Amino acid sequence: MNALDIIFIIVAILVIILSLLQGGKSEGASGAITGGGLNIFVKTKERGSEKVISILTMVLAIIFFLLAVLVNVLN
Repeated sequence: MNALDIIFIIVAILVIILSLLQGGKSEGASGAITGGGLNIFVKTKERGSEKVISILTMVLAIIFFLLAVLVNVLN
C-alpha cells in the first residue's frame, strides 16, 4: 500500500462524510411516500455553510475520480 492508496482512502472517507452532512432538498420520508418530493428540478439556492459543503463535495468527488483513474493506471 503506497502513499497514493492512502490519499485515495482519505478522499473517499471525506466524500462520504461531506455527502452525509448535506441537507435534504425534499420534504423527507413523507414526501417520498406521498409523491410530494417529485419536484427534483426546482432551483434551490444554497447559502452559507450548505454552499461550502456542496462545493467541497464536488471538488473532492472530482479528485476521487482522478485518483481512481490514476491508481488504476499505475497498478
